[in-house]
Amino acid sequence: MLFTSRSTWILASASVRALAATTFQSTGNPILADGSYYSADPAPLVINDTLYILAGRDQAAANVNNFVMNEWEIFSTTSATPAGGSWTLYPAIATPQSIFKWAIAGTAYAAQIVKGVNGKFYLYAPVTEANSNNADKFAIGVAVSSSPLGPFTDAHPVGPILSQSIPSPGNDIQNIDPTVLVDDDGKVYIYYGTFGALRGYQLSSDMATTVGSVTTVNNLTGFFEAPWIMKRSGTYYMLYAANNAGANSPCTPTSYHACIAYGTASSPLGPWTFRGVILDIVSSTTSHPGAVEYRGKWYLVYHTADATNSGHFRRSVAWDELNFDTQSPPRINKVVQTRRAVTAPVPTRNLAAKAKASSVNATPIQYWVEALHDGKIPSNPLPPDYWCSYDGDASPKTNTLIYTWSWAVALNGVRMAFFADQPAGSNIGVPPPASWKVEYLNPAGQWTVVANSSAYPVTVTDNPSEVKFTQITTASIRAVLTASVSGNQYGGIGVKEWEALAPTAS
Repeated sequence: MLFTSRSTWILASASVRALAATTFQSTGNPILADGSYYSADPAPLVINDTLYILAGRDQAAANVNNFVMNEWEIFSTTSATPAGGSWTLYPAIATPQSIFKWAIAGTAYAAQIVKGVNGKFYLYAPVTEANSNNADKFAIGVAVSSSPLGPFTDAHPVGPILSQSIPSPGNDIQNIDPTVLVDDDGKVYIYYGTFGALRGYQLSSDMATTVGSVTTVNNLTGFFEAPWIMKRSGTYYMLYAANNAGANSPCTPTSYHACIAYGTASSPLGPWTFRGVILDIVSSTTSHPGAVEYRGKWYLVYHTADATNSGHFRRSVAWDELNFDTQSPPRINKVVQTRRAVTAPVPTRNLAAKAKASSVNATPIQYWVEALHDGKIPSNPLPPDYWCSYDGDASPKTNTLIYTWSWAVALNGVRMAFFADQPAGSNIGVPPPASWKVEYLNPAGQWTVVANSSAYPVTVTDNPSEVKFTQITTASIRAVLTASVSGNQYGGIGVKEWEALAPTAS
């Protein structure tokens, strides 16, 4: 555990529960990287030169592909930079059921704290209603406190301020991911939504009651979820997680990935104009922006899966500087992720990471050819964590994967870790392949089968046996895989990792 330094005490929730706050030294992104505590969906707030980052705690076990989020926490600093520095973690500042008596435990998803014109702090949070006839029971509540650290109490105890039935006549979207702006004139605006649906309202001075009719936003390219509204020099910015996967996508190679895009407007309720992508995909499939001005600079706060033993459901907060150009309105420059220093890599025979990976067959949009050589063999992967040919009842018989280097490499073996969700011989889902072989591009430019001295295993294991062959020197190899078949239908083939092995480690 990293938490071995100074501890203080805070009032942690409306149930009057005291929990230790711990100060630690960050060495760069993600802010807390040792795997002792995971956090996601960050929402920054600056008060009196202190940066607070509200986040939800990720508590899923290593192999659980589901969000397990029961509480919110806050990170704070007065001096840190993305390169590192001193932070204080305030764990469990709130839980859904401790604040909102109409909510159940869990689903402590993306929330935000803003300072109202009355000097109080308002927490806008998506939670699940305990008793509701709505088809989707997510709703947004608002709580209030005299401090950004809480304790928070329900500011609208009669129930949520937004749901599928509030305000009437309601909506049919999932009501999560609230983002709130208190404008310079004191007016308050809220946006929310997911799965491509983005809605907005003005709120009254009570910070809870909607004013006027809903604003529906349909022209922010690729909007998926996680909106974040901010204002800079008279221009309104809407940052969001985008996904418009496809051959011409500017940022999302699979239907599971998200990048951060944005639009601008001259008024808080739009109309919005799409401006581009500011953060490419990160190591987690989800991405979630927050932005704030802190000590004279703007920063983008987001999450990744870059911490120790992390994953798509064990994410960690990171942040980097956000820069603008001189156009009118100013555009946001592409953000370059920074990462903490890591130890030198262990010497390896595997040269796959240095190759360009491709598939002769079209790869269905939920899978990713780059997963072939990312150095990871997850035991319970999501679809973008492996390459796959599965395409319903149209999965192909033969699949060809190719590695190409920009120089000639010496190889004498390969390893391939397969993914399967069906038994051998099946013609549905993804069974192990029936067979496979490796070929190399010889000096004459012809594909030639390697002279293997060990068999091509088709056993599904995360520690596959090496296929050894007579040493070759080539700039390209390919794996030709034959799918399992029954009748006239073929199963898909899934590959978690394909290693190309040199004679010696380097």
